[in-house]
Amino acid sequence: MIKKILIESLLLLTLTTLVLGTPDSQWRGPNRDGIYPEKNLLSVWPENGPQLLWSFTGLGEGFSTVAVAHGKIYTTGMLEDGNGHLFVFDTTGKLLWKAAYAPEWKGNYPGARSTPTIVGEQLYILSGAGWLVCMNSNTGKKIWSFNILEKFGGKNIQWGLAESVLIDGNRVICTPGGRDASVVALDRMTGQTIWTSKGHSEDAAYCSPALIQHGTRCMIVTMTKKSIIGLDAETGKFLWRHHHETEYDIHPNTPLYQDGYLYCLSGYGTGGVKLQLSPDGNSVKEIWRNTSLDSQFGAAILYNGYIYGSGHNTRRWQCLDWRNGNVRYESSRRGKGNIIFADGRLYCYDEKGEVMLVEPNPAAFKIISSFRVTQGTNQHWAHLVINAGRLFVRHGDTLLVYSIRK
Repeated sequence: MIKKILIESLLLLTLTTLVLGTPDSQWRGPNRDGIYPEKNLLSVWPENGPQLLWSFTGLGEGFSTVAVAHGKIYTTGMLEDGNGHLFVFDTTGKLLWKAAYAPEWKGNYPGARSTPTIVGEQLYILSGAGWLVCMNSNTGKKIWSFNILEKFGGKNIQWGLAESVLIDGNRVICTPGGRDASVVALDRMTGQTIWTSKGHSEDAAYCSPALIQHGTRCMIVTMTKKSIIGLDAETGKFLWRHHHETEYDIHPNTPLYQDGYLYCLSGYGTGGVKLQLSPDGNSVKEIWRNTSLDSQFGAAILYNGYIYGSGHNTRRWQCLDWRNGNVRYESSRRGKGNIIFADGRLYCYDEKGEVMLVEPNPAAFKIISSFRVTQGTNQHWAHLVINAGRLFVRHGDTLLVYSIRK
């Protein structure tokens, strides 16, 4: 009887995934907000850091994080042939297979950027050169692919597209930045166009969109060259635009949403802005703006009424009050990096290669434990990921996996 119930539950889960298109794994966790639903994790690490379960060197060049689904671990890298390759591991670190997907970014800071989005047996990757690829997540066989810049009249940006595509039901959402197709929705099974949105006719800006359920309206919120924009998810209707500009038109941080408010964050001294959505979602108004916390591409965590992250110009870890944007602390320790959250703790990975377990305390930046990443190449830019009691750290051509379960 129990076996029968389990089988029926698995079948129902599979059917739900196929019909609703709920991602099994995507950029920065289930809600794209950097919060991972893990429990029973170590509250303090051993003196030399958590146990290293396994590592793999040979990913090539890239900054993409990992996707974890169906007992497999996926990540991408650019090899010497100039193509992006999808690497697939089992939970012990054994490389099951790898498959080339498309040409990758070969300009400044070359390599893969996009984190794979996985829904059932479909896996979606956007290369820095603009190739959107749908692959079978079990075999690596291509289902469909094309260049979104060529198809929708967009142009590539200074450091290559870095968007991790969004899945909304049967739609794949991405940002070609075309004059008449700033944001588009595609059928995720075929790649056919469902809708195009002119938006504000701006170029893409490295941003991975957020899917927001605001009252009865489902909307897409993202950042383009000089704007924060909101679109109706069903139709692509352009709802509103709020001016938001940086020195180099760089906006890689996914917008955060809570209780009718948005928080959108960028570097280069621009900082973050809190916006209030109208009840119908057709407009926004600015509540406050803070330029001190100006994360370049390390994102931020909104937790228990406070925002945590690191400043680009100040190079310091900071905490803001969600209500008014006031600075609650600015750490004496210099450094900047990316940040995620799980089981009551912040996980910070700075650009010098230090991984820190931090108490989410608005009074001070309190490091509980830390260790240094000594393997890998080039910049420490890939975001951390937590899954099944494991901490995934990508450093260039190396992936390291640590046990952080109690």
